[in-house]
Amino acid sequence: MSAELISILVLVVVFVIATTRSINMGALAFAAAFAVGELAADLDADGIFAGFPGDLFVVLVGVTYLFAIARANGTTDWLVHASIRLVRGRIALIPWVMFVITGALTAIGAVSPAAVAIVAPIALSFAAQYGISPLLMGAMVVHGAQGGGFSPISIYGSIVNGIVEREKLPGNEVALFLASLVVNLLIAGIVFVLFGGLKLGGRHESDESAKTRSAENGTAEPKSAQDAADSRLDPAKIATLAALVALVVAVLGFDLDAGLSAITLAVILSAFWPDSSRKAVGEIAWPSVLLICGVLTYVGVLEEMGTIDWAGKGVSDIGVPLLAALLLCYIGALISAFASSVGIMGALIPLAVPFLAQGEIGAVGMIAALAVSATVVDVSPFSTNGALVLAAAPDVDRERFFRQLMVYGGIVVAVVPAAVWLVLVVPGFG
Repeated sequence: MSAELISILVLVVVFVIATTRSINMGALAFAAAFAVGELAADLDADGIFAGFPGDLFVVLVGVTYLFAIARANGTTDWLVHASIRLVRGRIALIPWVMFVITGALTAIGAVSPAAVAIVAPIALSFAAQYGISPLLMGAMVVHGAQGGGFSPISIYGSIVNGIVEREKLPGNEVALFLASLVVNLLIAGIVFVLFGGLKLGGRHESDESAKTRSAENGTAEPKSAQDAADSRLDPAKIATLAALVALVVAVLGFDLDAGLSAITLAVILSAFWPDSSRKAVGEIAWPSVLLICGVLTYVGVLEEMGTIDWAGKGVSDIGVPLLAALLLCYIGALISAFASSVGIMGALIPLAVPFLAQGEIGAVGMIAALAVSATVVDVSPFSTNGALVLAAAPDVDRERFFRQLMVYGGIVVAVVPAAVWLVLVVPGFG
């Protein structure tokens, strides 16, 4: 049995154990990375740790730290109520507002994880406060980011179009953008219907219809009075709002690292308001950080030992172009659910060049199908975007939410590649 096949079987075992026992999958993945790296791949500790996602670790810690402070001092509550006022109390519109905001951010040049890191904590705080499914809200944020992710001026779009130009393949920037936008919009619509979005249609938030909430001492306080208190801006809230704006400007305007920027801003806020920030470090999503970093470290071992290239080359050697195209879409979706979407696109498009050159497969449709397959699955809790959603959700059972994201991501991996292959590749576009 080859080392590459062994590494894949070990990954399956990790999934089985994690889903049947109460063991953090990240811890299992670290153990598997050590065992497979040392015994099957002859890697030393440096080789194993080469796959540790240090940048994602800092993003997860930094963003959840900053928004833990924002929750503690009431800033996220203020933002939630401001959003309600913006849509005149129509709660059903908020998921779509989040979809549009993240889509607009990525379309104008934000990296997808940066846009999700900015929007997801606000969106998930809203979901927790108003009883909206966190899966619905998280999926709307991620699919919004991917919907705008392939505009001609976006990061993803520029990368893919650059690869196409380098490989001297025919391309269509507008078709690529529209393919991703339409697919993610359709998926968002399906998610909205299936996970309770239609039930939100009759719900409004207003002072006249707000219910009373019980105080801890047994008395009742009008929610409208509480809302009025939440809507007041004190110095801590103003400073936190300024920090959030500074995070957006730093990431989008100056291309600074989102994680390092968020930690720096969180430390500054903590220095001035230590009382409200004291518990924030404890509210960082440490179990999610362990889970994501462990799994991605194991994926790094797979990359280091050549398992991913081994699987891709095996598919490209198939003599039936349409079947090879379908398998490449599935490989892109499956691997991207655990790894960098950009890296996967950069590897798979060149692998598709030989049979695209034969003219039996339309290059424009195939490239769009690969791009969509490799990014639409980013709602998986093992991808950067999915991990940010998991970490950002307040007041949820994280184990349950993790399983929901994993099942949903699995369904997307199973269904979307075949759908985009059927619509974009089989007709032979391009």
